[in-house]
Amino acid sequence: MARVREAWFMSDTEEWFWDLDRKQAVRSQDRGPGDNTMGPYPTKGAAENWKSTSEQRNETWDNADDAWNDWPDEKSEP
Repeated sequence: MARVREAWFMSDTEEWFWDLDRKQAVRSQDRGPGDNTMGPYPTKGAAENWKSTSEQRNETWDNADDAWNDWPDEKSEP
């Protein structure tokens, strides 16, 4: 059974998370509760850069929301 458990943690692609409590990048098997982590990220560097990535995503989503809200309403068409 131990071999199966070890194999479960081994993979070709290692995922990284940013641990908000410990303020450091951690491997997936070392992460804490989901409420306290950001990720997954493909590399340690990407996890360490979580804030910039999050800000860029939020800006993209805000711009998409603005475009959606500015879309002409059918009722306002002549």
